[in-house]
Amino acid sequence: MSGNGVKKVAEVAAKATKSIDWDGMAKLIVSDEARKEFANLRRSFDEVNSQLQTKFSQEPEPIDWEYYRKGIGSRLVDMYKQAYESIEIPKFVDTVTPEYKPKFDALLVELKQAEKQSLEESARLEKEIAEVREMKKKISTMTADEYFEKHPELKQKFDDEIRNDYWGY
Repeated sequence: MSGNGVKKVAEVAAKATKSIDWDGMAKLIVSDEARKEFANLRRSFDEVNSQLQTKFSQEPEPIDWEYYRKGIGSRLVDMYKQAYESIEIPKFVDTVTPEYKPKFDALLVELKQAEKQSLEESARLEKEIAEVREMKKKISTMTADEYFEKHPELKQKFDDEIRNDYWGY
């Protein structure tokens, strides 16, 4: 990979690091297993980013050809210098990203749908928990009529069982 291409990759990685809200994402994680996986993802990301910032963003030190001419001889060094300068490092052509970008975008859409469903389910469960807590407070003084008022399907079931002379045995 050429020096300029590597620098661009390192710059993009640095910008990506600044735009990722790791703390915001961590707040959304519920399970311990997900927290562990998230920590692994963040550690791996930091390792790769660190390598991009250090190893690959530096230009190689120029070769001191004169130093080698003195110790080895100019003919051999000139031959190596000519071979070294004739090397062309091909530019990196990204063929993977275009292949996986549509799949990634589809996963993002699926993620947004799952997030929406999860939030709706959380709201429903919170409402149900509030109802159960309210009933728990009132259950010791509640009459059967008050209970059946909140749960008409149970009243209907009991009425049907009594009407059909079904007593559960």
